[in-house]
Amino acid sequence: MFLIAALILFGAFGVNVALGAFANAAFLTGVGEMLLLLAAVVTFVVATLRSEAARKRGK
Repeated sequence: MFLIAALILFGAFGVNVALGAFANAAFLTGVGEMLLLLAAVVTFVVATLRSEAARKRGK
């Protein structure tokens, strides 16, 4: 679930960057982009840590 959330957040970041680069229509400011990328990274780290914990438990 966290991995899917990270993928969605990173996809939104990528769409925003692409829109800003090609159509000059970015929907986020620089601070918004930073917060979105931070949220994507945090959810990815949470997904990774949960996966490692489950693997150590033997699931």
